[in-house]
Amino acid sequence: MRYQISGKQIDIGEALQAHVETELGETVEKYAGRPTDATIVFSKTGPEFMCEAVVHLSTGLTAQARGKAHEIYAAFDEACEKMDKQLRRYKRRLKDHHKERIQPVELMSAPSYILASTEAEDTEPEGDLTSMIIAEMETSIQSLSVGEAVMQMEIADAPVLVFRNEGHSGINVVYRREDGNIGWIDPRNTGT
Repeated sequence: MRYQISGKQIDIGEALQAHVETELGETVEKYAGRPTDATIVFSKTGPEFMCEAVVHLSTGLTAQARGKAHEIYAAFDEACEKMDKQLRRYKRRLKDHHKERIQPVELMSAPSYILASTEAEDTEPEGDLTSMIIAEMETSIQSLSVGEAVMQMEIADAPVLVFRNEGHSGINVVYRREDGNIGWIDPRNTGT
């Protein structure tokens, strides 16, 4: 597995890098089998360190976890524990997902935009969206079944996931509702 370990305005020593590679490698390989790469970013906000870990699996799915603590090793350990819990919860489904797939998850590119909040744009006219865009990026939309999309959303600890439904190639959305349940939006099933 390839590791990209970095710090935002903090130095990451060789001992921490070795610790991350050993611990995260053991955790991920225990459940996922063939992870491809991991990105771990450390940052500091006030007295707390934050660790964000993202692991890309060979099936195309992504696992993500965050940890906070007053010490950098403890922040990583918390993120690693969360990743372990997520992967353990989905171990059977990850293995089943890998068996059913001969090819990795298909990805489709799409533009992604970050828009300024409406509070910051009090002086701008409402109909002019071009002035509201503060960042443009490229993102990938995965081609998944609904069950795989829910699993990906849970593993990535995301509130929402946009995906291409493998059943009919339409764009769908799954999201976590306020009541804790999962919502699924499938525009293809509307009567229009």
